[in-house]
Amino acid sequence: MTHHILHSPVLSVKVADQGAELQSLKLTDGLELLWQADPKVWSRHAPHLFPIVGRLPNDTLRHEGKTYTLTQHGFARDLTFVCENKSDRHCTHLLTDSEDTRARYPFAFELRITHALDANTLTITYHLRNPANTELLASVGTHPAFNWPLKPGIERTAHSMTFERDEPAPIRRVAGGLLKPDSYPTPVKNRVLALADELFLDDVVIFDKLNSRALTYTAPGAPKIQVKFPDFPHLGIWTKPGAGFVCIEPWQGHATPEDFDGEFRDKPGVLDVAPQSERTWQYTIAVIEGAQEARER
Repeated sequence: MTHHILHSPVLSVKVADQGAELQSLKLTDGLELLWQADPKVWSRHAPHLFPIVGRLPNDTLRHEGKTYTLTQHGFARDLTFVCENKSDRHCTHLLTDSEDTRARYPFAFELRITHALDANTLTITYHLRNPANTELLASVGTHPAFNWPLKPGIERTAHSMTFERDEPAPIRRVAGGLLKPDSYPTPVKNRVLALADELFLDDVVIFDKLNSRALTYTAPGAPKIQVKFPDFPHLGIWTKPGAGFVCIEPWQGHATPEDFDGEFRDKPGVLDVAPQSERTWQYTIAVIEGAQEARER
């Protein structure tokens, strides 16, 4: 598997051609912040979600009277991207439609994903272009898994996420990968989400009426990781109870409601990219405490 290493005075980053996936985020003292994909637990690091976020009923996409089989989170995470250009601070990967993708998803597309490193901040940018003269319907999401605990020896229950704004709206849950019709009281109190395995017994925590576009993940004595996602209106927080990671997942779109039986264009969160045009989404991962200390050692 081909990898590309990005360096700054603060961080070292590894990105693979397979899935254009971020696979390592290290401080200069060697502390790894990203989950290292134990195949016995969960074999991914930070997959990209395209052309859907979540699952479709019966994994079936309906478009203009035809049906296609498209599994959870789409296919981008499992395909090999082409590295278009790279340096020691950035790399851009490209995925385009093919006979294989069109058998599952009947749209032409060009998806470019750029990882760019500047000091303590990694910026991930998605450029989705419609090269055709017909519509392009899609969702885009991201799924980075950070170590939990962030440093050995720190209690899991000492970790929390602090949102930039109050989050009073109810959360959503899934069953069988599909969005339940019910809503549930928010677990965020005074902008803080206290992390505990019990929070994830019913799978992912979904914020579909999100006020914030940034949050900070940390614990006493651990690095402080700030994730900003100005272009993404939805958010998932997920782990497998007891696993050594927690995912912070900015999304454009989310799982399909259980009772949905319509055309793909009507799936909540699906966007229409006009012919010969493009859409861009961006998020950042910044180590705002811990990076300076590592550099000075």
